Amino acid sequence: MLRMALIAFLFAASALAQDYPSACGPENVSFNVTLNRSHSLLLRPEPKKAMVIFIQDFGERNVGIGVHVIARVGVDGGWVGAIKDNSYLAVSLEQGTHHICVNLDSKMLGTPIELAHLTAEAGAVYYLRWRYLSGGNLLLAPVDSDEAKYQIAMFPLSVSTSKK
Repeated sequence: MLRMALIAFLFAASALAQDYPSACGPENVSFNVTLNRSHSLLLRPEPKKAMVIFIQDFGERNVGIGVHVIARVGVDGGWVGAIKDNSYLAVSLEQGTHHICVNLDSKMLGTPIELAHLTAEAGAVYYLRWRYLSGGNLLLAPVDSDEAKYQIAMFPLSVSTSKK
């Protein structure tokens, strides 16, 4: 009986572990995020790498006094940072295909996850933006470089560190 219960527990734990998308990082990781308004607009990839600019755009939405919207950004199964409110995050990637995860972490808006993949070429810059849609969903999509540069000029840079 004990053996059957142990086998059932391990099977259930394995099934639950697979529910979280493989493009994301571990569920228990959270970030401290600050906003840097004195950023440079010259975002260029490192040699032999691509750069992905992640933009969180919630427009003029006022979620509530003192409430901040934070999203974690994952690439290939690991968190690369987090974004707070209307801001952006720049990430360097090796060339090749990458699996992207954006996971909103909000007590008021829920924890929706949006997934995508990107085939990065060395020297290229890619712009991905997400917006919150009514009904608790995110929309993650490529954005035109002119629109992205406009938003980057208007928004601060998110600087995130993993909480210990």
